[in-house]
Amino acid sequence: MDTPIDLRKPAPKADNRWSAHVRATLALGIPLIGAQLAQLGINTTDVMIVGRLGPEHLGAMVLAGQFLFTILVFGSGFSIAVIPMVAQAYGRGDVVSVRRSLRMGLWVVIAFWLLMLPAFFNSERILLAAGQKPEVAALAHSYIVIGQFAVLPALLYNVIRALVSAIGKAAVILNVTIAMLVLNAIFAYVLVLGHFGLPAMGLRGAAIVSVAVQTAGLFFIIAYVQSRPETRRYELFVRFWRPDWKAFLEVIRLGLPISVTILAEVSLFTMASLLMGRIGTIELAAHGIALQWASIAFMIPLGLSQAATVRVGVAHGQGDHLAVVRAAVSVFVIACAISAVGGLLFAVMPGFFASWFLDTHSAEAPEVLAYAGPLIIIAGLFQLVDGLQAIANGLLRGLKDARVPMIMALVAYWPIGFFLAWLLAFPLGLGGIGIWLGFLIGLLAAAVMLCARFYLLMQREGRGQLASL
Repeated sequence: MDTPIDLRKPAPKADNRWSAHVRATLALGIPLIGAQLAQLGINTTDVMIVGRLGPEHLGAMVLAGQFLFTILVFGSGFSIAVIPMVAQAYGRGDVVSVRRSLRMGLWVVIAFWLLMLPAFFNSERILLAAGQKPEVAALAHSYIVIGQFAVLPALLYNVIRALVSAIGKAAVILNVTIAMLVLNAIFAYVLVLGHFGLPAMGLRGAAIVSVAVQTAGLFFIIAYVQSRPETRRYELFVRFWRPDWKAFLEVIRLGLPISVTILAEVSLFTMASLLMGRIGTIELAAHGIALQWASIAFMIPLGLSQAATVRVGVAHGQGDHLAVVRAAVSVFVIACAISAVGGLLFAVMPGFFASWFLDTHSAEAPEVLAYAGPLIIIAGLFQLVDGLQAIANGLLRGLKDARVPMIMALVAYWPIGFFLAWLLAFPLGLGGIGIWLGFLIGLLAAAVMLCARFYLLMQREGRGQLASL
């Protein structure tokens, strides 16, 4: 039985001045943006180091990474679901509900990882069935059977960070992720390539480092939670074995639509690469460069969307409608301002950005650069609409609204975005530009629908509050 004494102590009421909301959004959002960029840096470091082993190993690393990333992304929907649950309970000062939400979130991701074990152990068969070369599939499998043990601590870490974010200590997440980036770079360099007298372990070394680094990150954040009075009071691991089926089912109910939404967007970009590959190698290389920059730029609205979920969740838990609205407007304005600056840079210097990921002295370089330039300009617009739909999704998650946004996103990504990409690229003959324009329109449709959904919910909630007066 949970602690019987009254542990309710509401979070401090929001200062509803616009300047206060902007400061609070930046204070929470900047560390979360930094953490996203550091996480991207971990993946980039792995690819750079393994790439020195040769094309076959690099191809296997990409395959294994995509395999594990797809499973991790789907599972992350359940850990994301915990954020608004914890934020709203924290806003109410409900310590018991915070603890139960976190505990059941940990239960759900553990159960999810166990359900994925057959996929991990049969990854070679799955990759062969997908048409991959036997030798590359075997190498990828050798990574996956070890790397699977990095997925569980990564999911558990994401659940626990919900508590740290809710109480406004996002700097801890940034510090832990930077520490993981540094550890990953050092140990991957040593174990993968063989330095300081140690044997070169190749892909297996990279997988071992991944497990060690993700486990270290989990231990770091647990140590923080257990050592600080403001987080220790939630007694996260007290009676960990005790179920709360209502909270367990809420994590699944809220998390499953989020998982489907994230997977739908990730698979859309995978399909974009496949469509571009049908056009030609030069076009695919240019697409990869533009997509890399779009991915880096997306880390900013992604971090802000996580901050939006927390801030709206806390304000909603307190029943402060004005704080919800002003928190939402503040994050929208900040995201649009940053996207406008980024889009302007992309538009003014596309050639400069394209040259970062290309050997400019190669014979194909002029052709790739010429094709990548217009795509990077479109990527500037891309980051604006992609950022808006990410922010809107984050705001709706703060209200625990996930099912309708999932349907909206699925319609926007596939019947609109994918269909238009195919139509513009092939029947209408626009090629790679058509693919990017189609996806741009699809993401714009998602942004419009999701923003409208949030606006209507706020209107309804505002009328409800007035009626109760």
